[in-house]
Amino acid sequence: MQPPLPPPRPVPGPADDVLHDAGWAGEARSALACAGSLLGVSLGVDACVHEPTLLGTAGWIALAALLLVVLLPARVGVAPGLLVVQGLWLTRTVRIDRLTSVSWPEGTSRRLILRDDEGSRAEVDLRVLLANPGLWLQIETGAHASRQRGILIHGTTDLARLSLRVHAETTRCVFKVSGLQ
Repeated sequence: MQPPLPPPRPVPGPADDVLHDAGWAGEARSALACAGSLLGVSLGVDACVHEPTLLGTAGWIALAALLLVVLLPARVGVAPGLLVVQGLWLTRTVRIDRLTSVSWPEGTSRRLILRDDEGSRAEVDLRVLLANPGLWLQIETGAHASRQRGILIHGTTDLARLSLRVHAETTRCVFKVSGLQ
């Protein structure tokens, strides 16, 4: 007796073309754990040293909330033609198929800055692009389309430099995982 045939695969649609940062959930949990640990330890030490006060407890809660705000990463998603960066309070959307400027400042900056022809601006952390090559490929494809249209006028050298870095890092990871390094 033969096993039954597997169900047919769903036809890819627009929702299947959306890519998200795969490591965001883990980083968000880590940020929450750090803030929660700070709150727990500080309230515990405060209770051991002297009797907790309402003002002191509110201060520790505010400090833990501030740490959470600082550590919580922006969520990055890419759909065909769109880049969406969702922060805690702001959501920035850039048309990656209509880019006018791409900037990756030299030095200590670890962010890619994208601007489109509608004036929208978004920043993406380089670690997100290195950890998610699919996101980078979508951005690179959109930038290539913008360059073909002739509207990407600033940052083609930064884009080429970043492309070499992301592809080299991806290749290095593939070799490491496959045991060839």
